[in-house]
Amino acid sequence: MAPPDTTTGTDRFEVRVTADTHFGWLRTRLSVERTMMSWVRTAVSLIGFGFAIVQFFERMQQMPGTQAAFFPDAPRYLGLSLIGCGILALLISIWQYVWTARYLRSGPFARVAGLREEGMNSPVLAVAGLLTLVGLFAFGAVLLRLI
Repeated sequence: MAPPDTTTGTDRFEVRVTADTHFGWLRTRLSVERTMMSWVRTAVSLIGFGFAIVQFFERMQQMPGTQAAFFPDAPRYLGLSLIGCGILALLISIWQYVWTARYLRSGPFARVAGLREEGMNSPVLAVAGLLTLVGLFAFGAVLLRLI
């Protein structure tokens, strides 16, 4: 029996290179993609809703005939909190995605996957990175009252 592999954690089971394991690997890979897309959708909702709250209540305060708010900065703080949660969710999901993708292409799993040297590329990671930048811009715009 071979000594346990502490770098990849594959000592718990034997990896056989068959069509069944290849398709199992593909299902797992697509599951990771779906999870990442769910995180991206959630982050878009948080960032967009946070920005919309700020804009709505600022416009509402400027309407004639409205009463002054008891705590006028509350929508701004709520919006910043939601935008910040969206950015944090994206950063955590990017970290989780990269870690899992690296694990799936490590050691004996690379043989099962049939990967070449270039590895696994996915547009969802690029979208998540761009959305993080959009979220940071929205956070800065609300924080500095630029928009």
